[in-house]
Amino acid sequence: MQLQAVDFNAPDAAEHFVQSLRETGFGVLKNHPIQQQQVDSIYQHWLDFFGSERKHDFEYKVETQDGYFPPTVSEVAKGNQVKDIKEYFHYYPWGQCPEELKAELADYYTNANQFAATLLGWVEAHSPADVKSGFSQPLSEMIRDSQKTLLRVLHYPPITGEEEPGAIRAAAHEDINLLTVLPAANEPGLQVKAKDGNWLDVPCDFGNLIVNIGDMLQEASGGYFPSTTHRVINPDGGRRTRSRISLPLFLHPRPDVVLSERHTADSYLNERLRELGVL
Repeated sequence: MQLQAVDFNAPDAAEHFVQSLRETGFGVLKNHPIQQQQVDSIYQHWLDFFGSERKHDFEYKVETQDGYFPPTVSEVAKGNQVKDIKEYFHYYPWGQCPEELKAELADYYTNANQFAATLLGWVEAHSPADVKSGFSQPLSEMIRDSQKTLLRVLHYPPITGEEEPGAIRAAAHEDINLLTVLPAANEPGLQVKAKDGNWLDVPCDFGNLIVNIGDMLQEASGGYFPSTTHRVINPDGGRRTRSRISLPLFLHPRPDVVLSERHTADSYLNERLRELGVL
């Protein structure tokens, strides 16, 4: 099995994109409307930010989960004991953000959310009738006016050799949300676990847009759309000295949205955050 990039402008793009999500948990798009020049600019500006001590002026707030998360509080993937090798910044329109970086990030957040609503519409349009009937409301409506959708700026620092044994940039995990929308990072390393247990490299050509299913969509679809395990492996050779920046947008429904008979979006999110140790 291989992940193939789907041309967003192709007449059958929606069908092939949703088919890829269904079969692998991931979809890759090319020739999409997200501006690569803006993405590259964000990568450069935030690489500078993570390299400065000013980042500590924006330390995260436990109660709101916005701001800068240093490596010392990095996530521990579910079922793991070792922290990931990363630091990151949580951006919400209502949250803290360096003033000189806010306008660019806010513009990207708005554009990516609008595009993501289109992708959710594709998913719903190409869902079987019995799956679609189980959605408590249209998927794109679930994220309308949501204050929970999160834009995370991730920095994976160069590998020094002093990392904790067994630590990698992001241990195998699944995402919590409906969909994750991710421009290709400035460095490779993202892998998805195939149904046969093998790890596949996700196409990382700069300009690709990578989309994967989260646990909430799996819950809402009764398992029809699988939340697929993925990871970011450590680089080798000369790439060990390079930082990696990525920009995932985690699409979260409003807290009151009903996902299933078992969960609202709020109850599901809090359960997972407790498992991750950040609550």
